[in-house]
Amino acid sequence: MREYNFSQIEEKWQQKWKEENIFKTENKVEGKENYYVLEMLPYPSGKLHVGHARNYTIGDVIARYKRMKGYNVLHPMGWDSFGLPAENAAIQNGAHPALWTKSNIDNMNRQLKMMGLSYDWDREIATYTPEYYKWNQWIFKKMFEMGLVYKKKSTVNWCPDCQTVLANEQVEDGMCWRHSKTPVIQKDLEQWFFKITDYAEELLEGHKELVNGWPEKVLTMQKNWIGKSFGTEVNFKLVEKDENLPVFTTRVDTLFGVTYAVIAPEHPLVDEIIKINPSIREAVSAMKNTDMIERTAEGKEKNGINTGWHVINPVNGEKVELWIADYVLMNYGTGAVMAVPAHDERDFAFAKKYDLPIKVVINPIDKETKKEIMIEASEMKNAFVGSGVMTNSEEFNGISSKEALVKIAEYVEAKGFGERTTKYRLKDWGVSRQRYWGTPIPALYCEKCGVVMEKDENLPVLLPTDVEFTGNGNPLETSESYKHSVCPCCGGPARRDTDTMDTFVDSSWYFLRYCDPKNTNLPFEKDIVDGWVPVDQYIGGIEHAVMHLLYSRFFSKVLRDMGLLSSNEPFKRLLTQGMVLGPSYYSANENRFLYPDEVEMKGSQAFLKATGEEVQVKVEKMSKSKNNGVDPEIMINKYGADTTRLFIMFAAPPERELEWNENGLAGAARFLNKIWRLVLENKEYLTDSTTIDYVKLSKEDKGLVRKLHQTIKKVTESIEADYHFNTSIAATMELLNEMQDFRTQVLGTDKETSESKKIFREAMVNVVIMLSPFTPHFCDELWQEMGNKGMLFLESWPTHKEELTVADEISIAVQVNGKLRGTLEVERTVSKDELEKKALEIENVKKFIEGQTVIKIIVVPGKIVNIVVK
Repeated sequence: MREYNFSQIEEKWQQKWKEENIFKTENKVEGKENYYVLEMLPYPSGKLHVGHARNYTIGDVIARYKRMKGYNVLHPMGWDSFGLPAENAAIQNGAHPALWTKSNIDNMNRQLKMMGLSYDWDREIATYTPEYYKWNQWIFKKMFEMGLVYKKKSTVNWCPDCQTVLANEQVEDGMCWRHSKTPVIQKDLEQWFFKITDYAEELLEGHKELVNGWPEKVLTMQKNWIGKSFGTEVNFKLVEKDENLPVFTTRVDTLFGVTYAVIAPEHPLVDEIIKINPSIREAVSAMKNTDMIERTAEGKEKNGINTGWHVINPVNGEKVELWIADYVLMNYGTGAVMAVPAHDERDFAFAKKYDLPIKVVINPIDKETKKEIMIEASEMKNAFVGSGVMTNSEEFNGISSKEALVKIAEYVEAKGFGERTTKYRLKDWGVSRQRYWGTPIPALYCEKCGVVMEKDENLPVLLPTDVEFTGNGNPLETSESYKHSVCPCCGGPARRDTDTMDTFVDSSWYFLRYCDPKNTNLPFEKDIVDGWVPVDQYIGGIEHAVMHLLYSRFFSKVLRDMGLLSSNEPFKRLLTQGMVLGPSYYSANENRFLYPDEVEMKGSQAFLKATGEEVQVKVEKMSKSKNNGVDPEIMINKYGADTTRLFIMFAAPPERELEWNENGLAGAARFLNKIWRLVLENKEYLTDSTTIDYVKLSKEDKGLVRKLHQTIKKVTESIEADYHFNTSIAATMELLNEMQDFRTQVLGTDKETSESKKIFREAMVNVVIMLSPFTPHFCDELWQEMGNKGMLFLESWPTHKEELTVADEISIAVQVNGKLRGTLEVERTVSKDELEKKALEIENVKKFIEGQTVIKIIVVPGKIVNIVVK
């Protein structure tokens, strides 16, 4: 018997699949329903990591399974290939970003093919190519024409390391999403924006379509990010300037309790105030550059400064001070707050710090007596934020605060002081980036025509090659040939915009381009895309919940409104896979994370080989910084792609964390070798493929048939219901154990029937088919060894027969006065009378009822016979 040589087998089948192009997908196949499965577009960093391997294996198992279930499956792959790492590499190494990117793509493409993934490579895209980013520019133009793109000066998030602007969604805990140790600062710049806020309500409403297909956590994160609030916008009159200061509040019931007003340090009014009072400039600058998360964190000391200006409360005419404070942000409401320290914790802490007035306008109700409890402002230790009875609120005194929410809002509207409104936390998406390696914004500036967009026939606006990568400023500014152009409207001189688009633009519609990747007239043809979208199954990390996933939903709705597609949502079903964990080793003496080969394990303790120092061991998310990442290519070379795939799918359900353990890989390898031997050592029992005569089955034959059909049912249901592939693999392992027992106890013995070989072969065939989505090279090889033609990717998935999952014979417990005295092995169809008769004939039962009177016999069908005697 030849050994299982995974490297030869995997190379052989990858070549066969390529030669026959079996993964190529037609946009329409007669008699087949389309099914689109997709993993999130990867950035070509140059090397796959285990997280990639897990993500893509999940998608591949689903794609192969659905293909075998009769669907016309689309399973493409491409590259999110613009971005800062390539540009930074150009700065450091002097190589053009395109060369670095192409090299990385080639290597990762090779690694993906090593894994045996069933991608239709004819549809491969790379977002850094002009063929792709031409359509970014085209879509940008169309959005500009729709009024969804505009440019304005605004305070933006600026990463000093990246030397570029970041969207709000790209700031994590006050740090750049790419540089977790780089604080983001605020900077005033002219920027291009997408009006995502025009779709805020539809983005919220769209969650109703997704509630059964997306994880609840992702939907909650998006809802919180969009941040819909119902409230009232009240106009406070500025004393020092003849205009209103609009303030949005969700607690209009506390309007009579305002004792000061606050604006964000980024508020447009601040610049005017500083001109009059320049002494506050430094304090304001410090507030602006404080981490956004830190500024609003509970328990964080609030900082502010008195502007010297005042506002008038419209409902009672009271004049109160206007302050600038760091706990107010421009990205919510109007960037101004009416401060009611008696009934808001942040306002209370601020008022206490700066000795500002506190005025109670709501008193609590005693739960037992139901009477009003009078609060004295001077005695308050905390703000009272609950509901109660109105006080110090003129004509609204004595009513409940809940009633006052409505009545005071109506009063404000009736008097013309403001209006009820809805606000969103979501702000427009700033897409300008001051870097080279991205899609050029197709805008020009003409002295005669103003801001104009490039003509369609001149797209794409290509990235220039005469740039300098110095690491300082925007490289596009160094290209004179790029900056100086011709106005597409009047033909006069014009200056090109030197910003490029946020790379999240690339990934906001790429899944649509896969459907029609060679189209040169449009981004994609509507009829083709409508046949595939929404994507049936999307797979990727939860870290993209409020960036990529929200942006993709926005783009889908915009492209729908352009008439380019019909669907409202891009992804019907979303699977967010869990993180891959691995052991990290930290040396306190050397103050660094160690590489695994520097460590010696003694039991559960780890020691630095060089010094003998005991080091800290933790199981945590794999990352380069902690030296605990695993290169899947090393595992593939050592154990094979199929073994690696099998372990990844068996170790944990897809949505759970996966703890990497090389012992698990060794176990998966042993399992495959077990199947390999069972096939190759028993070929003589795998030749008879004629139809099974179920009438001729022995008890042992029926047992294996029953287990086979139970397994087909279990494996199928586990995949269909929740993609719990570990359960599917475990069920197949159980079947294999029974097959081994059947081989030794039935085949070649006097228990063997004319049908035994057929049944053994049928079980083996189905084991190989059911494992093929997980271990495709291995199973195609066994399929061939068993004398079958073709490839399993093109075979049909097995179906179970429900009647064969149930045993013909059942075991019935026989009791006397509730105590077990024997069992009966009977046909499932046995009658109640026959069952009672057989129970009374059991020798042990006769012994216990001898000399006693049988009062009654209770039969629980299929389970128990209880003989009651006296």
